[in-house]
Amino acid sequence: MVYTHASLCESMRLYPPVPLDSKEATEDDVLPDGTVVKKGMIVTYHPYAMGRVEKLWGPDWIEFSPERWLDRDTVTGKWSFVSRDPYMYPVFQAGPRICLGKEMAFMQMKRVVAGVLRRYRVVPLVEEGVEPVFMSHLTAKMKGGFPVGIVERGQRF
Repeated sequence: MVYTHASLCESMRLYPPVPLDSKEATEDDVLPDGTVVKKGMIVTYHPYAMGRVEKLWGPDWIEFSPERWLDRDTVTGKWSFVSRDPYMYPVFQAGPRICLGKEMAFMQMKRVVAGVLRRYRVVPLVEEGVEPVFMSHLTAKMKGGFPVGIVERGQRF
């Protein structure tokens, strides 16, 4: 499940479920970069854009690469998951307001992946060369959904 966990993180880096979020300051504050925030101001951050910042993710930021979340032990060859700074990867928010259900969400996502992929293959039905169109709403969507075929393992599609 280590690689599955990394794949889920990488998927949400590129397509976070909540693509942008806002907070209201309850008191005056100063952000780490020196930006002054006055009580009552709204601060918006954009996890969708942050997942595409080369300075944060490297020159291969556009590539789907679960390995960026993994570290391989040089002796055993086993992979281990490497968490990222939640302020760099705010998919579950960060600091004192981090999502209380984060670990439960990962457990549920991994359970669904394991349950489905154990019995079925999920085959994208998008035409070759056609990229899905991302739509930013309160929660992320793909225009027209993402059509897939579900094929029982051992069967041909």
